[in-house]
Amino acid sequence: MTGVKRRMLVVDAKVVSFDSRGLTLEGVLTVPPAQGAAPGVVVCHPHPLHGGTMQSSVVAGLEEAMVAAGVAVLRFNFRGVGRSQGAFDNGVGEADDAVAALLFLARQDGVDMGRMGLAGYSFGAGVAAAVAEREEQVRALALVSCPRRWLEAPALQGLAKPKLLIGGDRDHLVDGAAFESITRGLSDPTETHLVEGADHFWRGMERTVGGMAADFFARRLASPS
Repeated sequence: MTGVKRRMLVVDAKVVSFDSRGLTLEGVLTVPPAQGAAPGVVVCHPHPLHGGTMQSSVVAGLEEAMVAAGVAVLRFNFRGVGRSQGAFDNGVGEADDAVAALLFLARQDGVDMGRMGLAGYSFGAGVAAAVAEREEQVRALALVSCPRRWLEAPALQGLAKPKLLIGGDRDHLVDGAAFESITRGLSDPTETHLVEGADHFWRGMERTVGGMAADFFARRLASPS
């Protein structure tokens, strides 16, 4: 299914905190065993008002696969979620949170600040798409079940950075036909995966999604810019 080689690793996930415009946010940082500086990816979680947190099974699947592929991962809670300060801000403040997470991850030991990526699931995918368009340090972008309003936004449609879009053909927000139609118009370089039998929640398919993202980032962040 993917070209990435997975390794059995013993890694420590470290609880961290960082600042986002005066708010303290919580996250979990996982860095692969030292083999030189690793690429780094921030993962954004689904909608806070619908129970989305960094504990999402899809977020965890992305983290597990990417760390096994040699990528350092920071997953975090947006403002107002868990122990993160603040309140929901309809994607605006959450974009600031994602930028703060990128800056924090880039400063960590064992992370190559020249090889940074961004991933997101559902609402988090929309936030990630908006941030990738405006932040030069984001070299690659992976979106899982991205909502239609962000998929169709000019910022994503014209984005010239490497991007991976993963959708399910039974997703109630963007079905298979809509996913193929909308992603067909995205600027290169774009990779897409439409997964048969998958809905918006990916139950039982988290490792499938994680493997696709891990393969993508391992290739696209393979060497410094």
